[in-house]
Amino acid sequence: MAKGFTDTDSLCRDIVKDARNGIFKPVYLLMGDEPYYVDMVCDAILEHCLDESERDFNQTVCYGADVNADAVITAARRYPMFAERQLVVVKEAQMMKNLEELSVYCQKPLESTVLVIAMHGASADKRKSLYKTVSKIGVVVDSQALRDYEMPKWITMFYNGKGLRIAPDAAALLAEHAGTDLNKIAIETEKMLRNLPEGVAEVSAEDIEKNVGISRQFSIFELNKLLAYKDSAKALRVAAYIGSSAKFAMPMAVSAMFSYFYKVLKYGALLLKNPRPANDVKTKVLGVPPFFFSEYDAAVRNYPLKKCMAVIALLKEYDYKGKGGDVGEATPAELMTELTAKILNM
Repeated sequence: MAKGFTDTDSLCRDIVKDARNGIFKPVYLLMGDEPYYVDMVCDAILEHCLDESERDFNQTVCYGADVNADAVITAARRYPMFAERQLVVVKEAQMMKNLEELSVYCQKPLESTVLVIAMHGASADKRKSLYKTVSKIGVVVDSQALRDYEMPKWITMFYNGKGLRIAPDAAALLAEHAGTDLNKIAIETEKMLRNLPEGVAEVSAEDIEKNVGISRQFSIFELNKLLAYKDSAKALRVAAYIGSSAKFAMPMAVSAMFSYFYKVLKYGALLLKNPRPANDVKTKVLGVPPFFFSEYDAAVRNYPLKKCMAVIALLKEYDYKGKGGDVGEATPAELMTELTAKILNM
């Protein structure tokens, strides 16, 4: 996200708050690769824009593949019946062939119409009229996908928004489980909160393990940590267990390991320039809270720059093997164990 995900989160929560208070803009353009915020805002407007009794005559929900700009404009230019406003929502708007033509309506929108243009996995061209017009008279939500290293921070922010703290290792574990799927994190969190005792103020890694069904002991998160400390016996055992899992996918595992060692590489380069960086500098480079610094200190000692680069080259090789290249008769568990053994021997 151009302004950072915290700005997008704040904007969307303000929109939701306004919707609950009956405050609406004439046009909303919801777009970007990450559907979580698009859905959050769209659902809030659908819930609060009209009373239940007003929706039959004043709410229109259509899909981009089924309509064109003329049909949407015609609907938006109608006046509400027995209500203060009407609502027109275009879902999957990226499927409209002439989406840009909605800018004609947006230049002079009706005060009594709320138009929501929701795009999934796509964005309007910021150089063209639709984006520029809605930016002036309405609201644009540009919900870009988060990077994997941003996820623990987003999870911490998400839990804070619910009045909860989450331990750093718990946030990292949940991030490993869900990847960058914000909707999955929200769903898993709601399920977990229903099972936690009332009055719980902080969510621990044990809570995540118990209620989300993740085994911290046998995860890539734990394997990376064991590799950092070069705990060979445990690392090989965990690697064999992970590789034997029915849901195991070598490319996904290698991707998580690559992200980890790439951060180790950047941290090692930082320490060469500045042997005693401040905590905020470390956090910026690593994308992790201070709780994890000792682990990365160990990783840098065990994998200085040349070794770390060799590990990254090895991971690229096994990414190729995991996608079916030159593996012979090796099973996924054997490949994962072999990769782990080679890293430990660096």
